[in-house]
Amino acid sequence: MKKYNKTKLKKFLKSQGYHTIVLNTLPSGHHVLKARLNGVKGVFILDTGASSTCVDTGKTGKFKLKTKETDHKATGAGTADIDIQLSKKNQLKIKDWSIKKLPVVVMDLSHINSALAMFDIEVDGIIGSDILHQGKGIIQYEKERLFLK
Repeated sequence: MKKYNKTKLKKFLKSQGYHTIVLNTLPSGHHVLKARLNGVKGVFILDTGASSTCVDTGKTGKFKLKTKETDHKATGAGTADIDIQLSKKNQLKIKDWSIKKLPVVVMDLSHINSALAMFDIEVDGIIGSDILHQGKGIIQYEKERLFLK
């Protein structure tokens, strides 16, 4: 079997229009990245299991989010029936990759930040699989890289 050359993947994906984003991996195994939401810097967990990109309710002012009430509820690992709000038409920029008119779910993420407190980190939100789908995301776990097109 032919040996896989890891450096060629980055070059190949760049030639296909992908942007490289460096991930930081916490001791918990969570992948964290920096992004700009509506022009404001923030720290986000990359969560392939989250269907939507989310921001903590306490950060709506920071990111200039215009929210609307909804009857929908969110669920997640260890949580159930979390009240959510929706914010439409947001811009997300991760390094050189960006998307406009992004809907964002606003919800209480204190349970996540409580769990991450032992690593002395607080996150503003979660980058979900909606971004991975729209950006044709590829994760290279061994090199801690995310590629978005």
